[in-house]
Amino acid sequence: MTQKKLHPSVLKFKEFVKNNPKLIQEVRKGNSNWQELYEDWYLLGEDDPRWEKVGEETEEDHSDQSEKKSDLMSNIMGMVKKMDPNQMQGHITNLSQALGAIQGLLSQFQGNNTGAGPAKPSEGPKHPFSFRQD
Repeated sequence: MTQKKLHPSVLKFKEFVKNNPKLIQEVRKGNSNWQELYEDWYLLGEDDPRWEKVGEETEEDHSDQSEKKSDLMSNIMGMVKKMDPNQMQGHITNLSQALGAIQGLLSQFQGNNTGAGPAKPSEGPKHPFSFRQD
C-alpha cells in the first residue's frame, strides 16, 4: 500500500505529540481538538509555556464541573415540579393511541390482520425468486 506523504510540519507535530501524551488525553476528553492543537503548535512553537499546562486540572475546573452537575440536577428537579400530572397523562394517552394506530397499519401491510377487514390480495409464492441448484 502507498501512504500519503505528509507535510514535514505535520510529521514534526506528530513527533511532538508522541513526546507529550497529555495532548492525546486532552483531545479524548473533548477539551481540545487536533486542529486547534496543531495551529497553536505551529504558531507558538514547541517551547511555549502553554504546553506545560496542558492536561493539568486545577481546583477551579473541579469546582466548575460540580457546579454544572448541581445546576443540571436543580434544572431537572424544577422541570419535574412544574409538570402537570393530568397533562402528562393526556400526552401518554395520545402516544398510546398513535402507537396502536401504527401497529394496526403495520399489521395490514404485513397481512397479519385477522377477522373482518379488507380483502386480502391473492398470495403468491412465499419466495418470488426461486433459485435452483444445478
